[in-house]
Amino acid sequence: MRMTSQEFMDWQSKRITLLAMSGAGKTTLANKLPKSKWFHYSGDYRIGTKYLQEPILDNIKRQAMSVPFLRELLLTDSIYIRSGITVNNLAPVSSFLGKLGDPALGGLSLQEFKRRQKLHYQGEIAAMNDVPEFIHKAEDIYGYRHFINDAGGSVCELDAPDVLETLAKETLILYIKISPDLEKTIVDRAKSDPKPLYYRESFLDEKLAEFMRLKNFANTEQIPPDDFVSWVFPELFMSRLPRYDAIASQYGYTLDANDVAAVNNEAEFFKLVANALAAQA
Repeated sequence: MRMTSQEFMDWQSKRITLLAMSGAGKTTLANKLPKSKWFHYSGDYRIGTKYLQEPILDNIKRQAMSVPFLRELLLTDSIYIRSGITVNNLAPVSSFLGKLGDPALGGLSLQEFKRRQKLHYQGEIAAMNDVPEFIHKAEDIYGYRHFINDAGGSVCELDAPDVLETLAKETLILYIKISPDLEKTIVDRAKSDPKPLYYRESFLDEKLAEFMRLKNFANTEQIPPDDFVSWVFPELFMSRLPRYDAIASQYGYTLDANDVAAVNNEAEFFKLVANALAAQA
């Protein structure tokens, strides 16, 4: 979707996709827009509540069944388990993805890790393909005037041109580009507090082999899970940046993360986008 800044300002029902690394401010920006007028669609929330809901619950139940007290209660239907996922709490998705490595430290086998990665990949594609349907639902059922798609940080990893074509056709794609200072902050944070992540399989295979050579590990079950995530995150981060740039160049526009962080309300957001469209016309 391409348009002039004036066309954007005149657009009565604005439909936007935000792309960026986790921590760049997508959800923060979405939360600054009037909730009475904007339907906030979270790709990760859709994945967790629709496409990974059953695998997430199965994983939780599997852990609970290893505790005798909880096992008895579950087998007699005395308790039930549900996920408490929200747009602002996506921990159930993260915990399901898990980390590769030593099972004694909570790590997953390579086979199980890749199985979960594949499920997430399929879920993310499906969630992005659901965007047109939710644009219609947001207006038809709930009466929302505008729509914002808060896409997951790994959308750039999908290698699915049809997904990007759909998003570009239905929404204005805006990539939030972060500064070198914020890059360092995000990388340092991820290294000190490693979180489960999605990796393209070819990237994972390449970097895992490199890590195991460097650390002299004979098999993945020797790997401390946090060590691999901390080591690989800067590599993943840098590999994603040109992918985002390519998407923005072909399908959308780029916003500076510092400018996005300075936005306080809808009017300031509109002005920021209009200026970006004019500058990148």
